[in-house]
Amino acid sequence: MAHVTNPNAEALLDKELPCLNAGFVRLVDYMGGDEAIVQAARVSYGKGTKSVNEDRGLIRYLMRHLHTTPFEMVELKFHVKLPIFVARQWIRHRTANVNEYSGRYSVMKDEFYVPEHGAIHFQSIKNKQGRSGDEVPAELRGRVLDILTSSQTQMYREYEQMLESDIARELARINLPLSMYTEWYWKIDLHNLFHFLRLRIDPHAQYEIRVYGEAMAEITKAVAPMAWEAFEDYILKSERFSRLELAVISERMSHEGLTVESLTAKGLSKREAEEFIEKMGRIKPSGA
Repeated sequence: MAHVTNPNAEALLDKELPCLNAGFVRLVDYMGGDEAIVQAARVSYGKGTKSVNEDRGLIRYLMRHLHTTPFEMVELKFHVKLPIFVARQWIRHRTANVNEYSGRYSVMKDEFYVPEHGAIHFQSIKNKQGRSGDEVPAELRGRVLDILTSSQTQMYREYEQMLESDIARELARINLPLSMYTEWYWKIDLHNLFHFLRLRIDPHAQYEIRVYGEAMAEITKAVAPMAWEAFEDYILKSERFSRLELAVISERMSHEGLTVESLTAKGLSKREAEEFIEKMGRIKPSGA
């Protein structure tokens, strides 16, 4: 199979998508797209895929049945500029290749994340690691911003003073705050990128990392649009149910009118409709 490029992805190469007050996400390079997923699957499955005679249908089948290996054939490389506290959340995803800007070798830049007024919230009572939706008075928001900016200015001034005294960069940097920006190159395959995005564009994710996730989602859609559609349908916007929850659902459900024809009329493919009916058959209605 010849090397394939995607015009929409090519248009995004080296384009900075702004994030927060001074950050960005930039697509540096990509390898493969929807075609690479299909190619890998057909090598692996051989004759078994002949009944799935269309690329979109095959990709949706793979996503629906969690056959993840073909998605690993696609890779994306990003250049990201982000606050250090966001980077520390991000690096928990250990399935990527990362090379970060080093404060041991280079002077850290005088750039800090300062939240917008609308991003300042009280601590949530229900969620120990999140923010509440309650409105913060303008005076208090202003005080928070003053504390952040004055501390950032002071710590960077002291950092410069140590550098001017020829203190080693690896020591001078240690008091710099988590709000300082860093940069890295981050390369990951599509399967693991989908896992990252599922968690990081979720409404429960911290706002700051969600901004980066949404920018990367736009890039991912351009690189592999059919794979993104399948991810959105079967993972991102789907729901999971426990055994006990399924028992509750079974008490209230009815199979009346559940036919392949009725389901295809709602947009499902014939194969999806058949699989759905089979799935629903495993959830026995009450009294069955």
